Amino acid sequence: MAKKAESERIDIYTRITDRIVEDLEQGIRPWIKPWSAANTSDRITRPVRHNGLPYSGMNVLLLWSEQMSRGFSSSMWMTFKQALELGGAVRKGETGSTVVFASRFTKSVADGSGNDVDREIPFLKAYSVFNIEQIDGLPEIYYASPANVRGPVERIESADRFFKATGAVIRHGGNQAYYSPVMDYIQMPPFEAFRNAAGYAAVLSHEATHWTAAEGRVGRDLSRYAKDRTDRAREELIAELGSCFLCADLGIAPELEPRPDHAAYLQSWLSILANDKRAIFQAAAHAQRAVSFLHSLQPEADLKAAA
Repeated sequence: MAKKAESERIDIYTRITDRIVEDLEQGIRPWIKPWSAANTSDRITRPVRHNGLPYSGMNVLLLWSEQMSRGFSSSMWMTFKQALELGGAVRKGETGSTVVFASRFTKSVADGSGNDVDREIPFLKAYSVFNIEQIDGLPEIYYASPANVRGPVERIESADRFFKATGAVIRHGGNQAYYSPVMDYIQMPPFEAFRNAAGYAAVLSHEATHWTAAEGRVGRDLSRYAKDRTDRAREELIAELGSCFLCADLGIAPELEPRPDHAAYLQSWLSILANDKRAIFQAAAHAQRAVSFLHSLQPEADLKAAA
């Protein structure tokens, strides 16, 4: 039974990774698809569950991809059972979209000395969800258009407050954007060097994801970033994904055109994914932790905690 579960888990990793590799081989960064699609006039958000809670990590990438490829305008998803509980029904012939649930369980195993020790065993489970556009009979509120969508100016002002609240040291000058792990600051070109305020915020979201790596924040190891091309590519993948998650939360578009230094990572990402089917899942998990940390620094996070 254990071997079957392991085989199914490997198959999930492989199937999903192969889909992402297919896009990358065509020069397409799949996590950018929601913004680079033909119709991007509406606000891009994270996919959300039936109760309005956003999906996180790998499931964001999976459901963005499904939403784009299948032409759904809604970002809300639910299981077959949840639809029934809400009085709806999935239309006959509709097919679900895959999401994953990752966790760990504790198992007692014998060590080399014959003693029983507890070990945490990771597991990955896949299940299907349906977009609400595949479901009939739900309460009308599920089909209503989103209300109170913030305008572009308000979104930029909100993004500006967001980055200030992180407490990150942000310096300006030169023509490069980067995070210095040694000096612990973010370097940005002058504001005037960007096409608009949204472009500035998009680049800053990428560098802010790098900034979370420091010990005392989320603690990703950047010691080999400057020395090892593969480690550098992995960190840049985390920053790309983190930027996309954060931009969706802030209501702005990420960097649609990769910077020259980032475009060079494409072949490295293909190599990493080809040799490690778990790499994209790990990168998405790291990106999610980074973005969650940035959100935890916001004043409203304190208010929610108190409530």
